[in-house]
Amino acid sequence: MEHPIDLDHLARAGRRLARTVDGLHAGDWKADSLLPDWTRAHVVAHLALNGEALAGVLRGQADHEPVPMYASNESRDADIEELSRAEPSALRDRLLGSLTTFGEAVRSVPDDVWEGRFERTPGGRAFPLDAVPLMRVREIEIHHADLGLGYTADDWPHAFAETVVGSMVRRLEPDEGFRVAPLDSEHTWEVGAIRDGGPVVTGPVAHVAWWLTGRTPSDQVSCSRGDLPTIGAW
Repeated sequence: MEHPIDLDHLARAGRRLARTVDGLHAGDWKADSLLPDWTRAHVVAHLALNGEALAGVLRGQADHEPVPMYASNESRDADIEELSRAEPSALRDRLLGSLTTFGEAVRSVPDDVWEGRFERTPGGRAFPLDAVPLMRVREIEIHHADLGLGYTADDWPHAFAETVVGSMVRRLEPDEGFRVAPLDSEHTWEVGAIRDGGPVVTGPVAHVAWWLTGRTPSDQVSCSRGDLPTIGAW
């Protein structure tokens, strides 16, 4: 099965995240992350639970017993809150275990099973199973930067930053269409209905990708029409 991302990148991203988490001191866990209302412990808890949930999806599909990613949005949020209060050593171990568990789950899925679909919550939106590796690496790379510990979008592989732009623009439905034209990429993307002379957003592709996830843009991201278009959170 040819995955939409390099699985070696997924493994490297996990190792980078693990090194950062290993370097956290006692007082670092409860410090604010770059995400509103979340500490670094919340971010790590989310990453651990996300890895476990996606691994469960893959194992269920491999066993021909499909399961949703989460029982409900409410239980997902409650589980993150609960795990974020765990002792740092337990939370660290839970994250490291999820990295291993997810990697094993990816390798366990037969080629013909990747054509299936899964639900985020029971009866909710369904996603293609072969999107799972990309979903996971996106979670790891973006939330690693959300920890605010020196790892930023500038550290992302260039191809991954382009992939983030491509996936993020597909979720947007702006009131006015705009074009995304990173300065260091051969690719451009159109968001919504584009009119002649419509807005063009430029900047380094990693910085544009970061902004498109709903994060605060750097001063290197600009729009030909002044203010950047309004986009929602990822």
